[in-house]
Amino acid sequence: MSNPTEEQNEKRFAKGIYLLPNLFTTAGLFAGFYAIIAATKGLYTYSAITIFIAMIADGLDGRVARLTNTTSDFGAEYDSLSDMVAFGIAPAVVAYSWALHVFGKPGWLMAFFYTAAGALRLARFNVHVGDENQDPRFFSGLPIPAAAALVTSTMWIMHINLASGYFSEIVMAIVTIYAAAMMVSNIKFYSFKTFDFKGKVPFVAILAIVLIFMGIAVDPPSVLFVAFALFAISGPVYTFLESKKEKKAKKSKKKEPKE
Repeated sequence: MSNPTEEQNEKRFAKGIYLLPNLFTTAGLFAGFYAIIAATKGLYTYSAITIFIAMIADGLDGRVARLTNTTSDFGAEYDSLSDMVAFGIAPAVVAYSWALHVFGKPGWLMAFFYTAAGALRLARFNVHVGDENQDPRFFSGLPIPAAAALVTSTMWIMHINLASGYFSEIVMAIVTIYAAAMMVSNIKFYSFKTFDFKGKVPFVAILAIVLIFMGIAVDPPSVLFVAFALFAISGPVYTFLESKKEKKAKKSKKKEPKE
């Protein structure tokens, strides 16, 4: 007699899967896989571009699923596996192929540390999905797409402006380790989930968005690097400022006269 869970799964897959959101997920998976192939051939600019394309596809698949009411457990699992390839393995291979290989065994261990941290980050995220105790305003740890963007944009900007060299290799190692450490940390990073895209915004905000798009069009690696580097350090800065506020609050409570 078959397990009831197995029967439920068979019935679920017998109905088929939603095509539209999974097409975007497949596009992200393809882009991540191509980034690995390009890196092994020394085409690092193509690797960087395709990883960012994977980020766009990753951002669209969930939104499309929610807009078309086609969310599913299969889609969520498939998306997570796609993220592991595009944002967990591809950036590590790119970083290793471009710079970390010069360190020998420590180099591939750094790349593996990043990949393992990415897998742990995704597993923790999947476990806490729907957890009511989680603050929707923040991610716990650096999101894996942001970590991938930080590592990739660092490589991209140095590949174009500095080429490979001792300085670039050291910077690549530091950024890879930092991104990995931030992914498995409990440091809070703003999630933008509570940002109201439907609400009204000042005219200056629209102008700022236009300027950002113009900057990306003129110099993509520089603008993307600055944007994701700022986001990657925003978590530790926020944590530091919050800890200072808590210490001040504790001191003020101690100074209050007792009745």
